[in-house]
Amino acid sequence: MTDQMRRITLARRPQGMPVPQDFALDTAPLPNPAEGEVLVAVEWLSLDPYMRGRMDDVRSYAPSVGLGEVMTGQGTGRVLASRAPGFAAGDQVTGITGWASHAVLPAPGLRKLDAGLPPSTALGVLGMPGFTAWTGLREYGRPKAGETLVVGAATGPVGSLVGQLARAAGLRTVAVAGGPEKCRLATETFGFDAAIDHRAHDDASSLRKALAQAAPDGVDIYWENVGGKTLEAVLPLMNTHGRIPVCGTIAWYGGADGAQDRLPMAWRAILVKRLHVHGFIIFDHWQHFPEFLADMAPKVAAGEIAFLEDVADGLENAPEAFIGLLQGRNRGKQLVRV
Repeated sequence: MTDQMRRITLARRPQGMPVPQDFALDTAPLPNPAEGEVLVAVEWLSLDPYMRGRMDDVRSYAPSVGLGEVMTGQGTGRVLASRAPGFAAGDQVTGITGWASHAVLPAPGLRKLDAGLPPSTALGVLGMPGFTAWTGLREYGRPKAGETLVVGAATGPVGSLVGQLARAAGLRTVAVAGGPEKCRLATETFGFDAAIDHRAHDDASSLRKALAQAAPDGVDIYWENVGGKTLEAVLPLMNTHGRIPVCGTIAWYGGADGAQDRLPMAWRAILVKRLHVHGFIIFDHWQHFPEFLADMAPKVAAGEIAFLEDVADGLENAPEAFIGLLQGRNRGKQLVRV
């Protein structure tokens, strides 16, 4: 076994969208587990949009990554050494490993994986993204048969599952995605009733016209992943008492892009249409994770749920894959095969 680990640290705070120089790849001595801990060799790493917020030194729902610290993130891997009851060498586990080849983690922060499913699914369709879709739609979308749902970033791991769950509940589902290929994936792979290419529309007005044709009865639920012109396009189409679960605003992660200029319009739409706009962080709902797994794992195993994984090979390629994720270059859940 090697006595060194590789890791990617935060070299500097990004100005706008991250660039490769904001990250550093280095090595460090392999850590030894203390009592109640295990040493994990990381095999799969999850890349997620929330990580961009952790790179800024601002107050948020979770601590920022410090300069020189390992980038945060969930991974899966194999236990190399255990000093914790219930875990043994060879166990497949998942936890917050960070962007690293190895991690020492306390046993309460680990979960053993089902040997009957690919470990990578614990980071996507059966992990935090899937749980986010399942929880947010149920708790804050409150779908009803016959309604219309619009999803931004619809072919990502969250949006694609939101669409499938809504369609199974009897809703008309409309995807907003970037490019003809992603629109094809939305309808052919994930079963959306219609898909709109936001890149084919220069402004919110043009995008709104396309959405109005795809959602002739208006929009009852808008699943907010992106903000930007998609939000501006959807708001006037919302039906009275519509619901907007706010999961992310990736279009603004590199800067506001004049979003403050649209605030009066947004606030008026919320008031006049009595919209229910609910921001949520999935960390507040972890007590329901076993229920989510009990519901979704058999469906994934049976092939009833479609999902895609976009894999970058090598820990050293994580920064470029993460930058591509924020730019919409990924197809499905972005993973790194460490």
